[in-house]
Amino acid sequence: MSDAIKHECGLALIRLRKPFSFYQQKYKTALYGLNKLYLLMEKQHNRGQDGAGIAAVKLNTEPGYPFMYRLRSNASQSIAQVFGQIANEIEEVESYQPDIKNYPGLLKGHIPAMGELLLGHLRYGTQGKNDVNYCHPFIKKNTIPARNLTLAGNFNLVNTEELFDLLNIMPGDFQKQSDLAAMMEVIHHFLVKADEDNPGNINISAVLKKAVSMFDGGFHVGGLVGNGDCFVMRDAHGIRPSYYYINDEIVVAASERVAIRTAFNVAENDVLELMPGCALIVKADGRCTVEQIVPALERKACSFERIYFSRGNDERIYKERNALGYNLSSIVLKAINYDLKNTIFSFIPNTAETAFYGLIKGAEDYLNKIKTERILSWGKDFDEEKLTEMINRRVRIEKIAIKDVKLRTFITQDSSRDEMVQHVYDIAYGTVKRNTDTLVIIDDSIVRGTTLKQSIIRMLSRLGPEKIIIVSSAPQIRYPDCYGIDMSKMGDFVAFRAAIALLKERKMETLLTNLLEECREMQRNNKLHTENVVRKIYQPFTAEEIAGKIATLITPEDIKIPVQVIYQTIETLHESCPHNTGDWYFTGNYPTAGGNKVCNKAFMNYMEGKNVRGY
Repeated sequence: MSDAIKHECGLALIRLRKPFSFYQQKYKTALYGLNKLYLLMEKQHNRGQDGAGIAAVKLNTEPGYPFMYRLRSNASQSIAQVFGQIANEIEEVESYQPDIKNYPGLLKGHIPAMGELLLGHLRYGTQGKNDVNYCHPFIKKNTIPARNLTLAGNFNLVNTEELFDLLNIMPGDFQKQSDLAAMMEVIHHFLVKADEDNPGNINISAVLKKAVSMFDGGFHVGGLVGNGDCFVMRDAHGIRPSYYYINDEIVVAASERVAIRTAFNVAENDVLELMPGCALIVKADGRCTVEQIVPALERKACSFERIYFSRGNDERIYKERNALGYNLSSIVLKAINYDLKNTIFSFIPNTAETAFYGLIKGAEDYLNKIKTERILSWGKDFDEEKLTEMINRRVRIEKIAIKDVKLRTFITQDSSRDEMVQHVYDIAYGTVKRNTDTLVIIDDSIVRGTTLKQSIIRMLSRLGPEKIIIVSSAPQIRYPDCYGIDMSKMGDFVAFRAAIALLKERKMETLLTNLLEECREMQRNNKLHTENVVRKIYQPFTAEEIAGKIATLITPEDIKIPVQVIYQTIETLHESCPHNTGDWYFTGNYPTAGGNKVCNKAFMNYMEGKNVRGY
């Protein structure tokens, strides 16, 4: 998307089901597991660039020897740094024992990361500082192996304070800023209790059933236990994505299906979705089960995964993004008055390319229909030149905008900085007929609108089009997220600012103060979670009215070229992405009560001038 938002961490878990000697013999390397973990993480690099970390647990270690290991980095190339450090450790061992790679058991003893259980994580921080201490996995250590736990996940919880209260824990500053710290305390609490009740025979399923029922949020979490058990679990609504693959050699889980397919060269149907409320549990002896740890609730899988977050080379996601673009074509054709001769189509940024192909397919279908009707209407009244001209009519496509490498601004004056910001994108000159062509540009979604205003609209206007139409493959983003996406402040959303502007234009500002008082009253009565009152802000206006105001807000005052904004509708979103129906950022229909509370709190923060998130 043209407006960058931090989002969606990535998770990878591997459980080797054979001895290291097996992989040495079959794949010519005892480092098979680590190599695959690296590949899984790189194939999900889109999901996290603030940091990376791995954890490993070794089976059958002698007493007194380390069996759990963790390595994390918040460097700019964090994955490379993590695995580079492991490679350096291997090289160091090889320096005094050159043939050690031929002896898997010996290599395992010397390399801390060489465990049968592997967990990898990519971090996009939705809270906390960009500090290595906030990078997953987290570890809880104990002298008893079964009470050692390492966790990593893709999630946010909205009830961390309540969790600490339930456990009678006074959280420190670090714990307050980390949802994983709260989750870790809860799971570890029940893990220790289970081991106390039945030493050496922990029932991980029972532990998770007790712990997960306490969480309010969307999550995909992986865990390794010191006794050799491991698990991956998913929230009851299936908000965050989760996939796994099992054969007799390996158990794999990841945030994206396509990462597993690519890393292990398996078919689409071989990679299974971990269903909502379920946990994939692997015991220390390698036995696998998928168990329902909490009852599955109404499926609300995140639709943003399909629009933008997940890699677009997944077979199903590719088709869905294509459909998002196709379903916009009829609205766009109407907006250009069906004048394809004087319209140029393009996309910004590259992640919008698949939806762009769908938009073009819709325009081509319309054009081919017109061609057929015209040719049939001629009867025999045509010659070769006339027929050739009609057949050769095409939808005009150009690579209009090019994103340059990230520009660093060393100038402090606001006016000069704005001048630099607009050059984030460059344009292909000579592609547009000045004062004649309409430019249609499709984007994944429009969050804040700042990049459009400060850079894209300004640069496109230099080409001198008759009109600029910005098309969003996502509906209007109106509400904050609290399940793993960094969209938590109401004032950031251009759709919200547009609604506020319309209220002021129509002398309806009292609605805002009334809603603020309603929220305060709900808060006093501990009912802030019962209703999303922010939806009432949008009710006086149609989606088209809000889109019109958004067009005004993203157009710089000195730009005189007309700008129109077209959004995906909620109906066509669900038609395009039928299995990912989570749409709370568009509709305000939160899957959990905590979502309503976060949304109302975000509105209160906006009205009270507090620049903080709502949870």
